[in-house]
Amino acid sequence: MRHQPASSLEHLSESELTAQLEAELLPKHVAVIMDGNGRWAELRGLPRIAGHREGINSVREMISQCLELGIKILTIYAFSQENWNRPTHEINALMGLLEHYLSTERASLIEQQVRFQAIGRLELLPPSARHWVHTTEQETAHLDKMILNVALSYGGRAEIVDAVRGLLDDIRTGTVEAEQIDQALFQQYLYTHPLPDPDLLIRTSGEARISNFLLWQLAYTELCFTPTLWPDFRRREFLLALLEFQKRERRFGRVLSALPS
Repeated sequence: MRHQPASSLEHLSESELTAQLEAELLPKHVAVIMDGNGRWAELRGLPRIAGHREGINSVREMISQCLELGIKILTIYAFSQENWNRPTHEINALMGLLEHYLSTERASLIEQQVRFQAIGRLELLPPSARHWVHTTEQETAHLDKMILNVALSYGGRAEIVDAVRGLLDDIRTGTVEAEQIDQALFQQYLYTHPLPDPDLLIRTSGEARISNFLLWQLAYTELCFTPTLWPDFRRREFLLALLEFQKRERRFGRVLSALPS
């Protein structure tokens, strides 16, 4: 679905928008493709990395809002496998920004009781970035108010390939029999296990595609595409996306009459 704020909502304040949310209809797991950082910077005559720096403020606000609303899992697409094809100076700047974020935000995550975890081919990260990722995971592993799940060096097709490899290894060792394989078993080999699939995916910047993100997990996820660039995606935009989400009828391939009462 494309996110077009209804005219009836445009005049409402953030507190009025929040009052329209129904707790039982909120998503438990929100995933975000944070697109538009570079364009945001270019529109202002700034280097692209400035857009990524500003985008961190949007991440902070979204974490805070998820905590306020009781949304338990936030998964963000921070660095894709395809991003390794970007110019070396931009990759180095992004890895430096990742290290800076983790080194400066760990205390805040711990204070807010947010568990940090990363998914993807993390072995491809530079040693220093990998160190900060593992350190932050270890220091927040016991926290349970919310999970911040960060996709780094991530690709949805690579995740499925790695899951197949892991499953084949267990078949070779006799841990798993081929006859046991079903969707539930296969899902245990994905990076995201044991997290539930996202209820809502938000992509910013006006692009309407999922870009190799969580290909297995998004099978029945509601999709929201907004023209807002990620650095401008703040509390109000998130509230509008949540209000749009709660209007949806999630049937998972069934007809309404087949749904349990």
